[in-house]
Order: sequence, then C-alpha cells, then structure tokens
Amino acid sequence: MAKPRGHGGSAKPRTVHLTGARAPVEVIEDELGVPHVRAASLHDAFFGQGYLVARDRLFQIDMEQRRDMGRMAEAFGPRFVAADRAARLFLYRGDIEAELAALPPDVLECAQGYVAGVNARIDELAADPAQLPLEYGLLGISPLRWDIRNLVRGRGIGMGDADDEVRRAQLHARGLLDADQLMAPLRPAWSFTVPEGLDTAAVTDADLGILDSSARPLPFDSIQEAQLDPQQRWTDRFALGSNAWTIAPSRSATGRPILANDPHLGIGGAGPRHMVHLTAPGLDVIGAGAPGLPGIMQGHTDRFAFGRTNFHIDQTDLFILRTKKDDANQYWHKGKWKVFETFEDEIAVKGAPPERVTLRYAAGRPIVSQDAARDRAVAFATVSMLPGANQRFAIIAINLAKDWASLQQAFKLHVSPTNLHYADIDGNTGWQTIGFTPRRPKHDGLFPAPGDGDFDWTGILPVQDMPHVYNPREGWFASANQMNLPAGYPYHERIISFGWSDPFRYDRIAEVLRAQPKHRIEDSIALQHDVQSLPARALLKLLPAAPSADAAQATALLRRWDCGIEADSAAALLYEMVMPALSSGFYERVVPAAARDLIPSVNLSEMLRILASSDKRLGGDPAAARDALIDRALAAGWKRAVELGGTDPARWQWGDLHRVTIAHPLSSIPAIAAAFPKIEGGRSGGDGTTPMARGFNAKRGFNVSHGASYLFVADVGAWDNSRFLLLPGQSADPRSPRYRDFYPLWLAGAMQPLWFSKAAVERHAAARLILTPTL
Repeated sequence: MAKPRGHGGSAKPRTVHLTGARAPVEVIEDELGVPHVRAASLHDAFFGQGYLVARDRLFQIDMEQRRDMGRMAEAFGPRFVAADRAARLFLYRGDIEAELAALPPDVLECAQGYVAGVNARIDELAADPAQLPLEYGLLGISPLRWDIRNLVRGRGIGMGDADDEVRRAQLHARGLLDADQLMAPLRPAWSFTVPEGLDTAAVTDADLGILDSSARPLPFDSIQEAQLDPQQRWTDRFALGSNAWTIAPSRSATGRPILANDPHLGIGGAGPRHMVHLTAPGLDVIGAGAPGLPGIMQGHTDRFAFGRTNFHIDQTDLFILRTKKDDANQYWHKGKWKVFETFEDEIAVKGAPPERVTLRYAAGRPIVSQDAARDRAVAFATVSMLPGANQRFAIIAINLAKDWASLQQAFKLHVSPTNLHYADIDGNTGWQTIGFTPRRPKHDGLFPAPGDGDFDWTGILPVQDMPHVYNPREGWFASANQMNLPAGYPYHERIISFGWSDPFRYDRIAEVLRAQPKHRIEDSIALQHDVQSLPARALLKLLPAAPSADAAQATALLRRWDCGIEADSAAALLYEMVMPALSSGFYERVVPAAARDLIPSVNLSEMLRILASSDKRLGGDPAAARDALIDRALAAGWKRAVELGGTDPARWQWGDLHRVTIAHPLSSIPAIAAAFPKIEGGRSGGDGTTPMARGFNAKRGFNVSHGASYLFVADVGAWDNSRFLLLPGQSADPRSPRYRDFYPLWLAGAMQPLWFSKAAVERHAAARLILTPTL
C-alpha cells in the first residue's frame, strides 16, 4: 500500500505574517502530513497548534464553539433558540478571572497562545476570503473569534446518567426495579437503596427537562440526530470508548516499554483527532489532539508516552427541589427558603428579534425543569459546573509534565473520567484513573435525590484516592472501558460508578497479552486490528444440538466458523443478522410487559449470561426455552442474510454491508453535499465488541458509526519506531490533498511511522512554513 505523498516540496519555506506570535515559528510538514512546530516559547508552540487546527478544521471548531456558547440561532435562525438556551444554562457563571488566575502560569500561557493562533488564522481569512472553508460561503456566515475566557465559560451540556436515575425511580414506583438489571447491570454488585424522602411515584420524564435531547432541537450533528430514539441513544452511549495497553520492559521484545492506544469515537462525520508535534523550551510532544482543545490527548513527549480510555465516573445527579407554594422563585434548602440565582440573557436570532431568556440556578446547579403547579423544580448537579472544573486546560498540563510525579499535579485539573496510561524512557509504567468524582456521603447516585441539602455532595475525591498502579508485577495492564476497580478497592466508601461497558474487548485483549511473553510493536498493531468476537464464541456454545429444519443451515455455517468478524466472512454476516433476532426474542421473553416503555433494550453480556444459565426468567424449562429462542433467531437471521446477501451463502461477505462512509455533518444540504463529496466505498470487518471496534447501530443500518479513527503504538525511547493511523486525513477541506489521504491506509490497517527525532523529521520533510509576527 503506497503512502500518502507529500505536497509542496522541502526546498524553500513559505513565510506568513501573522498577529499574535511573539517570534518566528517554524512548521515542517512531513511526507505524511504531520506538522512539526518549532518555537522559541510555549506560547508560540501552542500558537502554531491553534493556527494549524484552524487552517485544517476551522468550520468544525467554529461550530463547536457556537454550540457550546449558545450562538447557533444568530447564524441559523429561530429553530436553534431552544438549543442556545440550553447551552447558555451550562455556561460557567462564577468568577472567570479568578479561574484563569488559579491556573498554573505555564498552562495559561499555552492556552493563550492557542487562542491567538486560531484568531490569527481567522484574521488571515478575513484578509483573503477566498481561503475560507467552503461552508462559510455556502451558508452565508462568518467564523467567530476566540476568547480565552470562553475556555472557562464553556463547560458543555450532557445528560450524564440523569435518564438512568429517572428510569430507576419509575421502575421502583411500578415494583419492577429488578428489571433494570436486564438493561443496565450494576457493576460491581450492589443493592438498590432509594434515598429517604424521595417519592419515586412523582418522578417523570418531564423532570429531565432540557437534558432530554427529544425536548430540544439539536445542533448540526448527524449522529446525534438519531439519538432521539431511546434505544439508539442507549446503544450509542456505551459504544464510545477506547482500548489501551501498556507493556513493561520485562514483557517487551525490545526491552523497552510499549504503549498502544486507539480511542473509539464517532466515525461518519467530522474527524475527531488532528495531529501535531510541538517543540519549545520545556516542551516536546507529538500525537493527536481534539480539534478546538489545546494540546495532545494521545501521544508521547520526549520522556514518556501516554494514552487514555474512558473510565466510568458517575459525575451527575438530579436533585428534586421543593419550591414555595406562593413564590416559585424560592426553594427549600438546608432548613430555609432560598431564592434561585437568576441570569437574564439575550439570544440573537437571525431573521427575528432577539429573545430574552431567564436562567435559574440553585447553589450553582442549573435548573433543568420546573413545575410551579406541583411546587417542584429539578436541579442538575454536574462536576463540570464546579469551580476549578477547567478541563480545556488539563491536556496542556499533561503535555508539560516530565514524569509520573509531575503528572500527579496535572491530573488535578482533569475533569473528565479517564484511564491514563503511562510508560517512560526509564522503563516505568503506570495507570491512573482521573476525573472529578463527587463525594456522596448519604446516597449512591442511582436515583434522583431530595434537594433539601441532606444529600448534597461534600467535595471531590482526591486523585491519590482514585484507583491506580505503578510498575505492576504482571508486566502489563490494559483498559477497554470495562469495570476495572481493583480487587480490594473500598468502593463502598468511595463510590465511583456502577455503569460500565461490557468486558468483551478487554477480555480478548487480556487473552492475547497473557499469551505473549515477549510483546512486539507488530503484536500491538495486530491486536488493534483483532476481530475475534467473544460474544460469538458464547453463542456457538449455545447452538442447539438438534436445530429445526429452518435453522439447520445457519447452525452448520456457524459451527464451522472461527468467530472472527472478518470483512470477507459469510459466517460473520450471518452472525450479525442472528444476534438482533436473538436479542429481540430474548427481550420479549424476559422483559416484563409493564416495563418495556422504560427498558428499550437488553444488555448483551447479561443476555448471554442468562441464556447460559438455568435462569427461571426463561420459564419452567430454561434449557428448552433457550434452545427455542436461539433456533428461531438462527432461522430469522438466515432469512435476513438471504434478503441482504442473496441466496448463495458462498457469496456473503460482512464487509459488503459493513462499510465506512464519511460525509459532511451538513450533507443533507444539497450545496454542502455537492461541495463535500462523500468518502466511501471501504469495507470493514469487526463490530462494537471486537478489539478492532467498528460499531454500528442496526436501526440505522450497518455502516460503521464508531471506532478508532486514530491509532498509535509507541516504542518508548526509540520514538521513531512508533506507528499511527488517522481517518480520513488532517484536513476537512476537499481542496486539500490531506482530505482523504489516510482513508485507504486506515482500511488496510497499514500503520505509518510517527517521525519524532529532528533527524527523521528533516529526512522526511515535505513542506516548510514560517509563521512570522506582523511588524
């Protein structure tokens, strides 16, 4: 497979004069499109990153800023007013200057440089509109300038597990709480306890208010639009995760640590990662960052490699407030009536008068719904609204760290739940869970709680009290969003979460790593592309010994299968048709009819566990019921496979259905679709349970909807041996050679070198750019 070709040559550098840089910044773009920024200061290194991200992904980061700041209606009209109001409710209302002053000075300097770099590119485009991304001309809008204060204000809006709390309360009120385990099994094992004073019968979906996406229009996000369906929303929520593993020198063929990471994010729209190498005094880091977020999220410095996967922390709670009967602006809290904090705001609306909105808070917690007739309001407690919850600065602090000890200080800024993997050039390896974890002394976060103050949080769990390990004796560790609280961890006293992803990916990764006494870089690459399915293995163990005539062909084909979800596999296609049919039949069999409006789907791991047991929920003869369920699913799956793949099973191939299509998030607009042709045609193996996560939602079809658009493997200390992939390319502009150059490489799993040393970068330089301060 050929590599992407460079563009522009390496002979004469191009010079661009910009406002905001303090000194000239050199950018060397290598043959693979990775820019290497060399600056004389931290400020200017991050200035280079901000400029380059805006050069390659301006519309993407601009739309995210509009969404987060509640400024969509001013560009797109009245239908976005509700979304803007919701976004503004979740802007931080504390002392912005105090938040900035509390940051480490070097971290603040880097963030200021990044913002200046983004604005420098916007200024450059204002002077030469022909360079603007095509969307602006087609939509008739202009990009917003950036403000460092918005990195503090924008805390993001998300439901967390609020819908889970409401669902459990409703099931409890119906006497059906046990059924919740069918959809969301508690991990670790736990007993439900309803908070004292909570009337579960009074809890309704209306309590979610603006948190429920079906209650408000969504900004431009083609994937989120499908999440209005509860079953799809639930499936997608646990689809996004990641894999990471760290190999100590004792288990490495090189004698050096190896760290691998492949974050699983949305595939099908805007690329979620952008590559860069930042060098300045006190900084040398390379890898991938989230467009619009300063710094590198997954990569390595000159001292250590770092990766991340989603840890699971319950970071939100619904609090049910009692409001005053004759004055709905007051609520009862800690023995007295208190007045809601209110902010008046004005939303500019394109083509219509501005709209005034009133935003209410109780002790800093947004009021997401209120029913004055019932003397009721609901406050949403989320760690993202706490003072100091400045996640947008945390990645910078990690990039500036020098070792495990200094990382511990950086972790204090990190809000989002994360498994942080670490390996350094001295041979040390570490795993630290990070993220703000609220202390709940009187409840467990599984239900809404009374908002009278008795159940309020009492702070955040210190980083040192979070699960971690340093130089484990096993010589390796891995995370794949599974429940990974260590044995003996005092989770009763330090409640973190009871909701985790199924362990299938982790179990397969662990199976492979345990069998490799000396792990190689090539082994990590192969494991990142492993498509062995543990749920398929479980199904094959349960195939009926005497299938019906309708199920016989399906049974025979699956029995010959090695359980690899390969793109060219007929059995894999059949399996992917059988499993939805089995899930549907199991659902009808075990989910109580009175709970089905609240439980839209069943958990795959729990379903397989029940089918393999003698669980009486299957009926008086569980084994016979199981065989009948599976037999019917095999017959239905075969019929569906024939419909989609044709009558000849020898011609079936999973990849014919499971394709990778990337389209602009606004491709429903004809002019956008014409200007941004789809990147399509690629076939894929895997599914959401395999280490090579290529998830899909059958209700939307079989196209890949999530997976690892960025992958990297670090040879720690011999950095030029490291490898990476990026989908589909660095640029979101179809006029750029970097728009889709990695698409065929990614499909083929052809990992590319991540050049880091000065000599390697010079050897592979393809273009040079000098960002020079305007005089």
